Amino acid sequence: MRIQDFTYNLPEERIAKYPLAERDSSKLLLYRDGQISEDTFRNLPQYLPEGDLMVLNNTRVIRARLRFRKETGAAIEVFCLEPLHPHDYQQNFAARGRCSWSCLIGNAKKWKTGLVTAEVTVGGRRLTLTAARSEAVGSGFEVRFDWGDDGVTFAEVLEACGELPIPPYLNRATEPGDLQTYQTVYSRVKGSVAAPTAGLHFTERVFAALDARGIEREEVTLHVGAGTFKPVKTPTVEQHEMHAEWISVGRHTIERLLAHGGRCIAVGTTSVRTLESLYYIGVMVAAEPTLSPDAIHVDQWRPYAEEANALSTIEALEALLRYMAAHGLETIHATTQIIITPGYCYHVVRTMLTNFHQPQSTLLLLVSAFIGDDWRRVYDYALSHSFRFLSYGDSSLLNY
Repeated sequence: MRIQDFTYNLPEERIAKYPLAERDSSKLLLYRDGQISEDTFRNLPQYLPEGDLMVLNNTRVIRARLRFRKETGAAIEVFCLEPLHPHDYQQNFAARGRCSWSCLIGNAKKWKTGLVTAEVTVGGRRLTLTAARSEAVGSGFEVRFDWGDDGVTFAEVLEACGELPIPPYLNRATEPGDLQTYQTVYSRVKGSVAAPTAGLHFTERVFAALDARGIEREEVTLHVGAGTFKPVKTPTVEQHEMHAEWISVGRHTIERLLAHGGRCIAVGTTSVRTLESLYYIGVMVAAEPTLSPDAIHVDQWRPYAEEANALSTIEALEALLRYMAAHGLETIHATTQIIITPGYCYHVVRTMLTNFHQPQSTLLLLVSAFIGDDWRRVYDYALSHSFRFLSYGDSSLLNY
């Protein structure tokens, strides 16, 4: 499958560099039964069946970009990707005095060994944050942070000196307004380095209208990694190595999915990847009930193995609930590398709300897997009808 078959011309001026003043005043493209129309996002609820189930990703973007100086004066940028020690996100944010992360390093050629430092003030306390680079870990390096004060958590350090990362294709620095506008109004679980952008359009006004239609809402967590929005660089999709992301889903959410026949409305591609990964986790634990909860991982090509789709959605979710009961789990934690490409069979998601994505990205592949070649008609319509693209842009409501 050639990645060049999933491209389109995206003029620079169509990329939304800033959000609209009102989140829910953005445009909404509607795709159903091959027909395309448009409306304003605040009218979204009227296009959803009464009593349906909507699932949203409640992750919160962290201030992941840190700036340091070497003794020589050279500037070093460290971009936190995922925690290593402690490996659990919440434990790492609560760490006092020291911790380590897998990080990308800007100006890495000028920092081979030694410490880099940054001055930090937390609650009136003046601290020196140091960073030491270690061995390569995945696409980055292990960086050990030390701030020498057991009364201060790493979360407080990030809040004091970290910068909220915005996508590089915006071609601008992070501004004070991004601290609010680049978070969903329902974000609450810290861990992402990029926002689940389909959720940026929601307001309390929209949620009230959803409630009035009896639409249930459940939350999942997927901490968005830096690789989510990157275009595929290999000539074929099969050569692309998908990044892994941490997901978390509670028992109640799985029970509500079952109550709705294993079908739902997914807000954003991160929710889609989480929900579809649930199916494969269910298949895995049905086949191996003694699998350790710490070993649950969805490989990127698992969905395309013949035996991987052996169960119905209901059977897979029920198997997952039995597994959780047997292991005393109220929440399932896992990592997923799932890649959704044309030929994929959707198991849980029947309606998808998503923004407009970069050419040759895995997110565009996911959309193509959902609506087939009609993705070209949808994107042509959006381009010819003044829709705004990418993270701060408009959205589309797609029906399977």
